[in-house]
Amino acid sequence: MEKMARVTTALGGNTITGRTMFCHLDAPANAISVCRDAAQVVVAGRNIFKIYSIDEDQFVEKLNLRVGRKPSLNFSCADVVWHQMDENLLATAATNGVVVTWNLGKPSRNKQDQLFTEHKRTVNKVCFHPTEVYMLLSGSQDGYMKCFDLRKKDSVSTFSGQSESVRDVQFSIRDYFTFAATFENGNVQLWDIRRPDRYERMFTAHNGPVFCCDWHLEDRGWLATGGRDKMVKVWDMNTNRAKEIYCVQTIASVARVKWRPECKHHIATCSMMVDHNIYVWDVRRPFIPSAMFEEHKDVTTGIVWRHLHDPYFLLSGSKDSTLYQHIFKDASQPIDRANPEGLCYSLFGDLAFAAKESLISSDSNRKPYIGDRRHPIFFKRKLDPTEQFEYISSSSALSVFETDLESGSMDWFVRTAKQYALAGRPLAELCDHNAKVAKELDRDQVAQTWTMLRIIYSSPGTVPSANLNHSLGKGSTSLPLMNSFNLKDIPSGIGNESRLERSKGESRSENILMDSSSTLINNDENEETEGSDVPADYLLGDVEGDEDELYMMDHENPHAEEQEYILPQEAFPLRHEIVDNPSALDHLQDKADSPHVSGNEAETVSLTPVESFSLISISHSLYENRLPPDFFSPIVRDMLLFYAEQGDVQMAVSVLIVLGDRIKKEIDEQTQEHWYTSYIDLLQRFQLWNISNEVIKLSTCRAINCLNQASTTLHINCSNCKRPMSNKGWICDRCRQCASMCAVCHHVVKGLFVWCQGCSHGGHLQHIMKWLETSSHCPAGCGHLCEYT
Repeated sequence: MEKMARVTTALGGNTITGRTMFCHLDAPANAISVCRDAAQVVVAGRNIFKIYSIDEDQFVEKLNLRVGRKPSLNFSCADVVWHQMDENLLATAATNGVVVTWNLGKPSRNKQDQLFTEHKRTVNKVCFHPTEVYMLLSGSQDGYMKCFDLRKKDSVSTFSGQSESVRDVQFSIRDYFTFAATFENGNVQLWDIRRPDRYERMFTAHNGPVFCCDWHLEDRGWLATGGRDKMVKVWDMNTNRAKEIYCVQTIASVARVKWRPECKHHIATCSMMVDHNIYVWDVRRPFIPSAMFEEHKDVTTGIVWRHLHDPYFLLSGSKDSTLYQHIFKDASQPIDRANPEGLCYSLFGDLAFAAKESLISSDSNRKPYIGDRRHPIFFKRKLDPTEQFEYISSSSALSVFETDLESGSMDWFVRTAKQYALAGRPLAELCDHNAKVAKELDRDQVAQTWTMLRIIYSSPGTVPSANLNHSLGKGSTSLPLMNSFNLKDIPSGIGNESRLERSKGESRSENILMDSSSTLINNDENEETEGSDVPADYLLGDVEGDEDELYMMDHENPHAEEQEYILPQEAFPLRHEIVDNPSALDHLQDKADSPHVSGNEAETVSLTPVESFSLISISHSLYENRLPPDFFSPIVRDMLLFYAEQGDVQMAVSVLIVLGDRIKKEIDEQTQEHWYTSYIDLLQRFQLWNISNEVIKLSTCRAINCLNQASTTLHINCSNCKRPMSNKGWICDRCRQCASMCAVCHHVVKGLFVWCQGCSHGGHLQHIMKWLETSSHCPAGCGHLCEYT
């Protein structure tokens, strides 16, 4: 065994010295108890009952109390206690229901003194009075507690908890007449030994059996309890009603609790199953133990502090048949393994984070940025010199970034849900409308997404002609330009032969030619464009005079060599022959066909006459080639996943509904259902019931569509007596008349029945419709102005 630290404690005239050590037992231990002078410990179990002396370096067996050739069940102990006033007096609780006292001062080999056989079932706990020598208390599985006077052969009082089995009984250290009892139904009872007929107080402490309790050594009103619900609770009994003041959450059922001497807020616990370790908790910091002992290999069954005034020595017995003495300096410290950083959002969007103080202090000299509202909540507190361990104090500093109330508002969500259009219009109009809504709410990225969806999924023929900017006046600034260049960028001497000549007639024709040596110049300022879905090729330009027009160009056969590039025959003679320059188009076509030309240059061509035009653009390609919408489906799918991961499930669901079958197959059914349920839950939290119902109705997921049919209930009142109708039939149970009578023909309605929600009168659909054509009053004669939807 590795070398352990040695500790020496001076207690009055006595000195306790020792180290972490253990000894092997003959059998598993059920309970242990220590004598008054902390020099001996008794270990009891089903097959063991021995006393060991606690030396400086080892346990030494001093006495075996199981004597006789055939030991009886009286030696099978469930609990053992050593009297703190008489060092020769022991008591055990046997599994056969017998309470046995033992007198170590007897000269004989058998130290058994008295037997009390009044309990009918296993005795779970025995307890001596802390100041009264002859008073012994027991609690049994039969639900009774008995108080024995060791000078008499029978019990002097019997206390009935009127409940299930008693798991623990403990005399109060400060109050002479009071003891506490815990029960398997989760209750704790306080009794006065002078009044065995009724308990003084009872309260429910745990959800499930309460296995143990322990009175505080210093504060007379504190009672600690442990239960199967994995909690240790501290109750203040000084008030009229028991008040829970601390609660520690452990990882297994709590079998034993013991307050640590000289440390007001420390308590030791061990578990009944699963967890073999012993923990010492600071109840003010209930989320992580202050110390932990990991020596046992099986469940710890008993723990006891070696001395009432010594906080450094802890004794424990276990089902692994070992007896240990633990020294606190050898305990492991879970705080060293804990992550000192933490992060959490509050309900209102405030962000709290904890980090090492070294990181916080090094960051203290930083300059605050605009909007920084970080407020430290607490810092490392000063150590109490009476506390042994530094790790009890906080090693992290907590800070909070507070958010403005307006920034955390969900008003945008409500307004978006109310204003979005999800159905009833063409796809292009839905996308444009939703983009406009998002733009008004300053959600530019969402607006741009809707615009891109319209471009991807709307065919060119569906774009309104108003978006094509056919009329371009002098002040027009909405040109859909893609590639363009200015007049000053054109080399001098180009296009001199291509000046337009106008006849004296009312109409004109223009043929703009460019020298083959000219190059297209890209203007970066006009690359981003909206509304570029143009159904044909147009030449756009600004003329310095008053005549601005848009002319269609024919690109059906731009390659044809036999084509003559001359104006068609007109009704008026030309002033002179127009010069042909077929090399210009050949040059453009060759450039478009070249694999080294960028997509923008291949799709658009800009042609400019030198004098007349200052800025021109062709906003459609010279060849007809449009990517199918399915080509963009993976991108749209990734976009939906992006919005969902960002928490904007509203956008994901809205796009799913608007696109419908176009994107449905790209998203698996389970993911769609998760998005829909999340969005519907949000809508219902904001009480947007109608919008929630519309989303359910328009959803692309089968599991969501059936929500309305499964959760809709129709409550019908009788049209005669106005009482609720049962589902048994057409006859009202109260007035015994048929409720579904037509107010027009006075016959029973066996098919579709319509009624007014105001007066409950109705009838056949056709009869009611015909009646309302001539009168708005109820046909039943009640005088109500009926309205039907």
